[in-house]
Amino acid sequence: MATAVVRTSIGIMDLLDLLHHTMSSPWVYLAIFAIAVLDGFFPVVPSETAVITAGVFAASGAPYLPAVILVAAGGALVGDHVSYAIGRSGGTRLLDRLPPHGRRRAAVERARRGVADRGGLILTVARYVPGGRTAVTLTMGAVQYPRRRFLAFDALAAGSWGLYSALVGYLGGLAFEQDPLRGLLLGLGLALTVTVVVEVVRWLRNRRRSGRPTPAEPASPTPAR
Repeated sequence: MATAVVRTSIGIMDLLDLLHHTMSSPWVYLAIFAIAVLDGFFPVVPSETAVITAGVFAASGAPYLPAVILVAAGGALVGDHVSYAIGRSGGTRLLDRLPPHGRRRAAVERARRGVADRGGLILTVARYVPGGRTAVTLTMGAVQYPRRRFLAFDALAAGSWGLYSALVGYLGGLAFEQDPLRGLLLGLGLALTVTVVVEVVRWLRNRRRSGRPTPAEPASPTPAR
């Protein structure tokens, strides 16, 4: 039992040493940028975890926090535009082939109207929902959302996400400056809490909208006899 505990402690120390070495390397900024780019169109890549981890170690001096924020936001912006381009090139052709009066066509038209009316808000909120960000950027490309407006809103979304993720980790690192593992767990816990809150708010809004009665159509005038 004692031997297992000692081995576990040694393994954790080795992991922390590896993280310290990685985070103090100048290559960490390129790694964060690349991970954020991939996460834009391949959501299996854990970009938020990488940025939070960098923020935790930034509390000890390395890496440099403003640089982490900038490369994370820049990578997210590039990745979102790759996803948008994929949707714009391939998704548009698929949508054009849908039957004009089918359910899928109606769903696409609803998505098109929603993006046109609240595209900026949808894009910003989706950036905090793992997987949701890719679906939204693909859809915005497929429905031909204006590229300039997409760039403006996505710059806001990516910038706020990079700032938020790095600061969440940084706060965890400050709270447990001598124990970065606990700081990382705190940062990930805070990020998970925010994600859950966003999902609950979205679920409540959708439920409230679905529960609203649809306005009755005006009755057609009865022909005079």
